[in-house]
Amino acid sequence: MTDPTASAADTAFSPHDHQACESRALEEALERLASEGARLTPVRRRTLEILLESHRAMGAYEILDRLAEEGFGRQPPVAYRALEFLAQHGLVHRLQRLNAFAACLHPGHEHTPAFLICRKCDKVAELPGARIRDVLAELAAESGFVMERSTVEVLGLCPACAAGD
Repeated sequence: MTDPTASAADTAFSPHDHQACESRALEEALERLASEGARLTPVRRRTLEILLESHRAMGAYEILDRLAEEGFGRQPPVAYRALEFLAQHGLVHRLQRLNAFAACLHPGHEHTPAFLICRKCDKVAELPGARIRDVLAELAAESGFVMERSTVEVLGLCPACAAGD
């Protein structure tokens, strides 16, 4: 399994063997679900596969459109239930800034990701966020605040889009 402390930015923002990347993440997801006694229904699996197709975030309705094209139904609960299950099991991340979801690139590992989001092409890089979380928790504690969770989303331009500007 891939080390979640390694930089995912190189994978998302540079040429790589995406088929191997996608296959590894799906394999890790299946292993995780098996260890938890959960399973992927056809619509859950297809939802995860759609999100793994590229390193970008997708909204629920965009996913729903893809599912409907493939015969899974057009009712919003189809996508929302699948996404809720996948998020509950750590297979996708919800990106608040975009009101969208991205496949977890390290579903076989417990981790605290931080996200780099390209505002132009919507590519998303999942970075190890443990150090950021630790600093936030320390700063919060200095104020008497007990941090329970945090999500770090950084908006900017990926190398390809920055080079084009």
